Amino acid sequence: MRVGMLTSGGDCQALNATMRGIALTLYKQVKDIEIIGFKYGYKGLMYEDYVEMTPDDFKDILNKGGTILGTSRCPFKKMRVIEDGFDKVEAMKKTYKKLKLDCLFVLGGNGSLKSANMLAEEGCNVIGLPKTIDNDTWGTDYTFGYQSAINIATNYLDQIQTTAQSHNRVFVVEIMGHKVGHICLSAGIAAGVDVILLPEIPYDIKQIAKVVKKNVKNGKNYTVIACAEGAISKDEAKLSKKQYKLKIAAREGHSVIVDVANELAHYVDSEIRVSAAGHAQRGGEPCPYDRLMATRFGMMAAELLLEGKFGELVVLKENVVTSIPLSETAGKLKYVDVDGEMVQNAMRMGISFGVKN
Repeated sequence: MRVGMLTSGGDCQALNATMRGIALTLYKQVKDIEIIGFKYGYKGLMYEDYVEMTPDDFKDILNKGGTILGTSRCPFKKMRVIEDGFDKVEAMKKTYKKLKLDCLFVLGGNGSLKSANMLAEEGCNVIGLPKTIDNDTWGTDYTFGYQSAINIATNYLDQIQTTAQSHNRVFVVEIMGHKVGHICLSAGIAAGVDVILLPEIPYDIKQIAKVVKKNVKNGKNYTVIACAEGAISKDEAKLSKKQYKLKIAAREGHSVIVDVANELAHYVDSEIRVSAAGHAQRGGEPCPYDRLMATRFGMMAAELLLEGKFGELVVLKENVVTSIPLSETAGKLKYVDVDGEMVQNAMRMGISFGVKN
């Protein structure tokens, strides 16, 4: 048996742990197995850039961050675009067939899984594994990397709280989450911030100002605002998609936290600072929970191969690791449930989401 694996899209914690879970299960269950590792995601599959892996490659990587295979972003919308005569899809299929692969394991987020589904529709045996710190893959309760990112974001917010308190400042802190706000929501609650701004809940700057003023009135001279990088104001939410893109482009590199800080300065007298947790949220070693989940996902992916179940995505449902068809998740996002328990109870305990409760 010969199988391939690749890691695609943004990096995150527990990619190595997941590959280890796949490999160790296959080495134990299959007498004659070859594992091909494609370097830098789909680019490795396109350009036949790969390594023949051995059991030694999977030693001591359970707690190792990043990905031993490397990764790259290959947007799904460009997959079928032929550039300079190069057909990406045909090149990937050619490599798959040339290497006589029995299966390709794809560790990736939403765009990468759309490409995985495309390859499955093109006749390749593909099994997907949900990798993203954003936890926004539709069809699974959890994506590996998420808890590690929450831990880092929470720790960052904790550290900001102490300096904000020392200087009586308002801090607007950027947390990763371009389209969905799962990390910001969880880390914000865990860190006990005053305000959480999410892409799913357009904010009113006047409501944020009310929180700052109320804190000062009650003797708390500092405020911490956890702001997802895709947070959007009520006025921005009224714009067309094209108009909003133009506004983002007009920022000339600065993020939404600068807009929030500048808008807020018109309503409060407090000193305002901005800070971003940044790519550290993707980095470092995976936390124990992610190592566990990655291993469980990897073992299930191997079992799907042994059962001959292809075109599937490994998922977690009610703490049971199972699978769903890749076609069911492709092109869908799992957004924060605005009416769900986490948001509504956070509001009840006094956390503001920049809207009138």
